[in-house]
Amino acid sequence: MSTRRFMHSTYSVIIGLLAMLAIILAACRPKETTATPLPTPIPATPTPTRVPPRTLTVCLGQEPASLYPLGNLSSAARSILAAIYDGPIDTNSYGYQPVILKKLPSLADGDAMISAVSVYVGDEVVDANDLPVTLTPGVRVRPSGCRNDDCAIVYDGKGEIQMDQMVVNFAILPGIYWSDGMPLTVEDSVYSYRVGAAHNLAANPNAPGVNYLIERTKSYEAVDEQTVQWWGKPGYLDPTYFTNFWTPYPRHAWSQYTPGELPESEVAAYKPLGWGAYVVENWVSGDHITLKKNPTYFRAGEGLPKFDTLVFRFISAPETALSELLAGRCDLLDASLHLDGQVGILKSFAAEGQLKAVFSPTAVMERLDFGIRPASYDNGYNLNAGDRPDFLSDKRVRQAIALCLDRQKVVDTVLFGLTSVPNSYVPASHPLYNPDVKAYPFDVAAASHLLEQAGWRDPDNDPVTPRQAWGVRDIPAGTPLVLNYWTTGAAQRRQVSEMLAGSLAQCGIKVNPQYYDPSELYAQGPDGPLFGRKFDLAQFAMGSAGVEPPCQWFTSSELPKAANHWVGSNLSGYANAAYDSACLSARGALAGEAAYAAGYHETQAIFAEDLPIVPLYWRLKVAAARAGMCNFSLDPTASSDLWNIEAFDYGSACER
Repeated sequence: MSTRRFMHSTYSVIIGLLAMLAIILAACRPKETTATPLPTPIPATPTPTRVPPRTLTVCLGQEPASLYPLGNLSSAARSILAAIYDGPIDTNSYGYQPVILKKLPSLADGDAMISAVSVYVGDEVVDANDLPVTLTPGVRVRPSGCRNDDCAIVYDGKGEIQMDQMVVNFAILPGIYWSDGMPLTVEDSVYSYRVGAAHNLAANPNAPGVNYLIERTKSYEAVDEQTVQWWGKPGYLDPTYFTNFWTPYPRHAWSQYTPGELPESEVAAYKPLGWGAYVVENWVSGDHITLKKNPTYFRAGEGLPKFDTLVFRFISAPETALSELLAGRCDLLDASLHLDGQVGILKSFAAEGQLKAVFSPTAVMERLDFGIRPASYDNGYNLNAGDRPDFLSDKRVRQAIALCLDRQKVVDTVLFGLTSVPNSYVPASHPLYNPDVKAYPFDVAAASHLLEQAGWRDPDNDPVTPRQAWGVRDIPAGTPLVLNYWTTGAAQRRQVSEMLAGSLAQCGIKVNPQYYDPSELYAQGPDGPLFGRKFDLAQFAMGSAGVEPPCQWFTSSELPKAANHWVGSNLSGYANAAYDSACLSARGALAGEAAYAAGYHETQAIFAEDLPIVPLYWRLKVAAARAGMCNFSLDPTASSDLWNIEAFDYGSACER
């Protein structure tokens, strides 16, 4: 070892020994008297009180055959789907509210636009009659800027013309997930448009109402991850353009099936994925469906839903369901139980505080249709060829019958005064209702005067015997005013028809009620009594799927006949060109434009004068819940009674 390395090693040892000695001496010093401040203690967090899981039990009137959202859904199925989906757009109080969209598009905000586009022979357009057609010479269309029939033109086939086209952008909220954790995107909405179009067109090839929007859509495509764009065909200006967003369906789960296979698949029909408050856990056939709180629900931060478990029980008998509610085994009785016959007892129990009874008129109208023009008249009226006498083409007779119907007594007696007698086909609470329409209160004297004017006399001055025709055109003298009155055998309709038959008799109008099984009454024409247009008077119900007034119900284009496969809502055979024009003008205008409200007001005025039908009453929706249930109410235009089920609550929580 070299001298330098030896000396360096010795030096290192000495230094180490000195350092160790310094540490030992420091340890032997007395401690300083200044205390080191202690950290502020963190307050103890109390152990949270464990809240027991909460269960809401809803009792339905039937077990749904399927939960496939594109199928023919029962009201029970719609109630269950309201828990699985949320929106995408709610319809309440005759208005629209976005749920999973950032907002409803509007022309004012620029996310909806109308542009003039060039169209040529062979292009797909919507003509002046609101029908999708291929543009050819002779087609009547509305050029750009035209909103009514007055400015429509007939295309001559010479070059291009300008027509208006609508484009609408829909933006979905971020952070929405399917219940399996996959993100919901606008591609799911585009997928649902495509599969929905394939399903509807395959299942309902001759149902224009079902395919109405699809047939007037040029394209529906994603713009980016959050935005989808709807393009209407040139000439189609949709007053409800802001609703043309297709309900998303889970492309990642459904695309492995063809549209024909989806209705039978578990992922679409029995355990459908949704983004709503609950997700299906199990389905015990014939008994119940259990749903659990959706862990990915986008409104969970708001403390929704209020219950951990949701159970839908199936109880077919309203009386049994009511007993189960009183016993605490049902928390809510859905309107699918058809509690119309229990209104009296529900009101009694509610007065005693044993339950909460909930009533609301619906957008479904119970109506009495006149057989103004039976199908047998389509080739010309011929009494000698077996056509029944033309009792009802004179509007004075129809007006007299309306005056002879004691509809208010029906509402007060049969429906406990919980609904109202309509003056129009539009509810009085609707923002487009025309308050100046002609009304027809029960008035035997006024009705008798009209009948006398129309040639229907009472020669023996005995109202018990029917009036007779004296000087009525195309009806032999002495023909008695006797009409058939057809409806279903439901208990309420039997009661109503008997009451109305009694009030008509006071005017010398005899009716013969006849009760059909629904499958017979609603059978397709030409054999079916209604759609084959074979009746004198027919009582049934019809409801509107949307918020806009359904003026098209009474247009000439809705007349059921062989040419349209006996499909249509104008069962009376009513035809009035002025009415058709007013309806077309209203439906072709946009909210805020003068023609929009004016057109609907005019249709109601013409309707009330001509009376193709007599509106009897708005159907009643009845539900019940345990006492103390809050945030549950019925709305005439909601797509489901349980549209806000995520907010349902009861007990002390309702008081906070």
